[in-house]
Amino acid sequence: MPVLKIVQAGDPVLRRAARALSLDELRAPPIQGLVAAMRETMRDAPGVGLAAPQVGESLQLLVIEDPPELQVGLTPEQLAERERAPVAFHVLVNPELTVEEAVPVRFFEGCLSVHDHLMIVPRARRVRVNALDEHGQPVVKVASGWYARILQHEIDHLRGTLCIDRMASRSFMSVAQYQRFWRHKSLTEACSELGI
Repeated sequence: MPVLKIVQAGDPVLRRAARALSLDELRAPPIQGLVAAMRETMRDAPGVGLAAPQVGESLQLLVIEDPPELQVGLTPEQLAERERAPVAFHVLVNPELTVEEAVPVRFFEGCLSVHDHLMIVPRARRVRVNALDEHGQPVVKVASGWYARILQHEIDHLRGTLCIDRMASRSFMSVAQYQRFWRHKSLTEACSELGI
């Protein structure tokens, strides 16, 4: 399966509202092939989510997976702070997101379309998503913590919104600077030192 090119901020496709997929389109070989290619592209990056606009396709389609191997190196305290646990691979089509707990939770976030940079982004702690799976069957995902963050981030891509639109601008930094200065600090310490 080929690895697709991930488009970067500035590409117009990332700023368009993606169109919904019909059941016939979803079940047809081209979209099933796109799902498989997006899975491989996400894993190759590596990332925890990928939306179709990020590979140049303005479609309401996304893939998510947060496997245990991407959490290696995080302490139990860091996993608890992020409310992060493994999430199995799944596909969401034509998702509708409802916020269930609106109190914003801030944390560092990256994006495969804003390569090599991180920023602090506030997100709702708990959400519900109604969607179709890759076979056209209805699914409901209720998520909190890190998984809720992934869902909000990827669904934003389907609306033409990037995490840089929601970030605390003083927190924008390269991954290298994050590793050097901020990786081992708590979010409270980072926000205090960054003045946000």
